[in-house]
Amino acid sequence: MQVAERRGAASGHKPSRPGPGSGCGTGPGSGSASDGEKKKHRRRGRRGRRRRSKKANEPPPPFLPPEAEEGNIEYKLKLVNPTQYRFEHLATQLKWRLQEGRGEAVYQIGVEDNGLMVGLTEEDMKASLKTLRRMAEKVGADITLLREREVDYELDRSRRKIAEVLVRKVPDDQQFLDLRVAVLGNVDSGKSTLLGVLTQGELDNGRGRARLNLFRHLHEIQTGRTSSISFEILGFNSKGEVVNYSESRTAEEICESSSKMITFIDLAGHYKYLKTTIFGLTSYCPDFAMLVVGANTGIAGTTREHLGLAMALKVPIFIVVSKVDLCSSGTVEKTVRQLERVLKQPGCNKVPMLVTSPDDAVTAAQQFAQSASITPIFTLSSVSGENLDLLKVFFNILPPLSNSKEQEELMQQLTEFQVDEIYSVPDVGTVVGGTLYSGVCREGDRLVVGPTDEGKFLRLKVCSMQRNRSACRVLRAGQAATLALGNFDRSLLRKGMVMVSPKMNPTICWQFEAAIVLLFHAKTFRRGFQVTVHVGNVRQTATVECILGKEELRTGERAVVCFHFMKHPEYLRVGAKLLFREGVTKGIGHVTHLLPTFQNNGHDQNHKPHQNHN
Repeated sequence: MQVAERRGAASGHKPSRPGPGSGCGTGPGSGSASDGEKKKHRRRGRRGRRRRSKKANEPPPPFLPPEAEEGNIEYKLKLVNPTQYRFEHLATQLKWRLQEGRGEAVYQIGVEDNGLMVGLTEEDMKASLKTLRRMAEKVGADITLLREREVDYELDRSRRKIAEVLVRKVPDDQQFLDLRVAVLGNVDSGKSTLLGVLTQGELDNGRGRARLNLFRHLHEIQTGRTSSISFEILGFNSKGEVVNYSESRTAEEICESSSKMITFIDLAGHYKYLKTTIFGLTSYCPDFAMLVVGANTGIAGTTREHLGLAMALKVPIFIVVSKVDLCSSGTVEKTVRQLERVLKQPGCNKVPMLVTSPDDAVTAAQQFAQSASITPIFTLSSVSGENLDLLKVFFNILPPLSNSKEQEELMQQLTEFQVDEIYSVPDVGTVVGGTLYSGVCREGDRLVVGPTDEGKFLRLKVCSMQRNRSACRVLRAGQAATLALGNFDRSLLRKGMVMVSPKMNPTICWQFEAAIVLLFHAKTFRRGFQVTVHVGNVRQTATVECILGKEELRTGERAVVCFHFMKHPEYLRVGAKLLFREGVTKGIGHVTHLLPTFQNNGHDQNHKPHQNHN
């Protein structure tokens, strides 16, 4: 009725209901007309106030996405004084969510299962958090309050809150959650310095002191430029506190007290080390990529190249703008705007998200893992420490990309370990470093390694294993480690080999077919062209044998191409991502078909007679 009356007043018609203020009131001095005008103004005033109050209380949305059956996010309206039976049920539910998140779960308290943000009073919220803490203790976990948000739909209603709580398992037997982050960016953008500050716990002096512990070679210390791949670790305990070398801990102590581990893969920024950077991205299977951009230089050098590589390999990427202490706020804003423009371009189609507060960092971490298009941007300084805590909050909350179900499926398969590094260690013997792609590996396991130049696989035994420089008894799918092979001859090993279960019948090949997209080529791409092919940990020169259905390819065109390895056969998997390059020529794709060795002896005159053995 109120709406009808308002419309009537606005259009000059009298309301249908008779009353004291319902007279015509056409005269200029009519009292009823002035009363009507006052009421109208009063209503408009109220409406304006109501609109303003709604806008003021708009930021917390009334709904979250509905709760998913799977995953590590649980909605609970309230957890106040549950019965013993109910408490046992809640603890079992928490255990399931932790398993789904590989040791981590997020509880939204004050939210219904359909996502409606109802909120709780101060008293109910305290009681609910107390119950959640008891549940966590029962399953061997700790809780951390990430943030509280006020929900206020009506002006006359008491203020209510919803709480977002991180539940994390206390570490046991080296089974911490491990996320790998590849660090990309142009030379001199501050990648190694940032990692030194994060992992050592001390700010830089402005002249690169923090990065000295990361370098592996003398020429790196002298030039200040990374040329090899190095690994650094940053831990978080079950309460969300940072665990690093700041208290003179060894790597073993960091692993023992951490529930979550971030392994940084520090890659080279200079263009002449591009093949090393590509090898790090394809071989070490990073979960995320961190692109570091200097605020003083902006997008320069290999920045675009590295961004393109990460996107081609479908590695989720976030951006860190470093060295903000050297620039004015205007220069930093200019660099951020430049990045936003590049990210929004048709080739990228990303949604940039500038992180300026802890609340933004929590939101960014959750949305970044859920949507491939979200790209968080941090602005920080390794010298002053500005906004460094926001990056730590982000790493603490960042969830794994794969869930427990996918992990279990990989662990059920036969053992397959990718060989990325080979060392000789005094009193230990030959040691190989790499990633376990599938299965489970234990001390004493007998595996076969290959393919050799003749296409054979050799037997060996795993003597001992280490993860993050500390001893480990069991290695599970997706984990990186070093394996000691005793007195096995190092000269028989090379990067790109695989160690597999003897039960597996690995298919090795000289030739394979791949569906590719030619990203850039100066002229035409045709039969006989030689490129460097990167497939996982395999890096080798290959010749284009034929382009199916076409004579030649130009930039931007797609085709199925048959490649032929030049030096020795390789072990590949159908569906594996492929990246090839030669000078300015670049292309991406995936392996579609393998041609076993016995099918292609006629293609290479240099093959030895026993190369068809498999």
